[in-house]
Amino acid sequence: MMFDLGCKRVSTEITPATPTDLTEPDTPVGQQLSPMDHAPSFYGSAFCRQVPDRDTIPEHGMPARYCERAIQDYHLLDSNERLNTSSYVNVIFEPEEERVAVMGMKINLADQTVYPSSFQMHDEVVNMLGHLWHVPESPDGQTAGAGTVGSTEACLLSGLALKFRWRHWYRKRHNMTEAEVRGVYPNVVMSSAYQACWEKFFKYMDVEPILVKPSYKTMSVTAADLAKHCNEKTIAVVGIMGNHYGGQYDPIWDINDAVEKLNAENGWQIGIHVDAASGGFIAPFQDNLPAWDFRCKNVLSISASGHKFGQSVCGTGWVVWRQREELSEHVAVSVSYLGGKGDSYTLNFSRPASGVYVQFYKFNRLGLAGYRDLEQNMMTNAKVIRDGMKRMTKDGKPRFVMLDNGDDRCLPVVTAMLNPDLNLGYDDIRLQYVIAESHWYVSAYKMSFTHPATEETEALFCDMQPDQTMFRIVVKSNLTAKLALHLLKTLQTACEFLDEHSANFITHKMKKRMSVAPGATSTAEAAAGAAPGRRGRRRGEVARAPGPGVRVSSMAHCEALPLLQVVLRSERGWLIAEEGIEPGLESIFGLPRAVGHGTRGISHHGSPLRACAGGSTEAPSFPGS
Repeated sequence: MMFDLGCKRVSTEITPATPTDLTEPDTPVGQQLSPMDHAPSFYGSAFCRQVPDRDTIPEHGMPARYCERAIQDYHLLDSNERLNTSSYVNVIFEPEEERVAVMGMKINLADQTVYPSSFQMHDEVVNMLGHLWHVPESPDGQTAGAGTVGSTEACLLSGLALKFRWRHWYRKRHNMTEAEVRGVYPNVVMSSAYQACWEKFFKYMDVEPILVKPSYKTMSVTAADLAKHCNEKTIAVVGIMGNHYGGQYDPIWDINDAVEKLNAENGWQIGIHVDAASGGFIAPFQDNLPAWDFRCKNVLSISASGHKFGQSVCGTGWVVWRQREELSEHVAVSVSYLGGKGDSYTLNFSRPASGVYVQFYKFNRLGLAGYRDLEQNMMTNAKVIRDGMKRMTKDGKPRFVMLDNGDDRCLPVVTAMLNPDLNLGYDDIRLQYVIAESHWYVSAYKMSFTHPATEETEALFCDMQPDQTMFRIVVKSNLTAKLALHLLKTLQTACEFLDEHSANFITHKMKKRMSVAPGATSTAEAAAGAAPGRRGRRRGEVARAPGPGVRVSSMAHCEALPLLQVVLRSERGWLIAEEGIEPGLESIFGLPRAVGHGTRGISHHGSPLRACAGGSTEAPSFPGS
């Protein structure tokens, strides 16, 4: 491949370096390189101008520092993880725990015989969690539980143990054979505000989901609503300690009483699993909460994400059972081929010890007092954001309708929707994209979900249309008060920008393959702008040719949109292309090749192309504009 850079033609194809010495830049065989190619910098090397083949492993390698720099360049194009308020995952680590994590990368925790001390650390963490969640003391002093790959695996294991427990009970109750009972389709009753891991459980483990839709005003289900959907095929009721939409807790204490009554009246054996993926490391430090853990008689298992508010590394999860009998024993597999004997409680086998190491580090580094301080700081900073949003108004009305639980008995999460009474020309999802211009990532979505059994889109809540949008801000330990104030200012600025410019946005979806309309001389003509205030053209109308080219607005005056967005300026207004440009049209529109069909547009500064509102004169231009 050749690039014409003024009067000099530069080739991007090089003969691969020989693998004899990968510590210094290598001279490609058969190619005369300039002195710059011998520079220690990655950017002065031949590798920097090599176009990577994304489909095959390279024939020869490159120096280690070059590999690191190449990966850093990939990472540079991601969102800033510290400003990502969409995710619950912890992103900050001390140098000491990073070294601990690297140490754990070398240890296969499944090999208990070779690494008995590391597995002892695992068991000590499980015991610490059992004590935190008030599990009854085990006869042998070891709490039944396991480290998992996130809380997804923890939920899958918990569900399986409950399914096998139910199957054993149901077989005896109906005097069935093992083959007969395997043909019975059991169910789980839970809120429609479940995490994605439960959709996997229903699909993979052949269990029927019975979903109860809460009100958007509370986002938590009542014990009575759950109880009326239970029957003798119900293996468990799942209560969520901190749903990921608004951070509210299901009333485990009330659910426990309802399940106790159902079992007593009907002779059933329904248990409760507490999905504490986020709340497992928050609720224990909130003093005003009723009992929600193993203090409730019918709570049989609790799962949690260590990598969320547990402050461990991504991929850390935990499950704790009330006891081994009729629970964890159903999912235990005895393994001896590695030279010793040990029980495995996980779905996968080989796994690094990094999550266990870092969780152990955090428990000892922070202590209970440290976790309590983190909880108080996060809840306080969430209140700063919440109170600031409550003060924002437009036309004398509140700008937002708050949807979270407020300042206590919940996760440090701020959830809201733009006030429908304002009849704004934009929604929460569009607001999310404008906020992203200031580098903050806020999660916005519609109040709908795909039912795991029917795969049809349904309303998430019982009293709100599925097309209504909302957004959520997760306040993690790294979101300080100063950052919270900056986020509030960003939110205010984004709303004011949309208030002023939303009426000027014209959205039109271009077909991936555009046909030439009668009378048009090219597909470029067919792709030209639509009139302001109208979505698209009248049928058969020939669009006018585009104007001087493509503009993208400045970072302060633009709106990020979800797909490839190209704004074509014409005499009749703005056209936003959301599905790409036909190959060959780039030069007609004055676009760089990077924004051709099937690609994601990238502007000068490396961020996605932005749609310009109205035609800002401050906007930098692509060639041809």
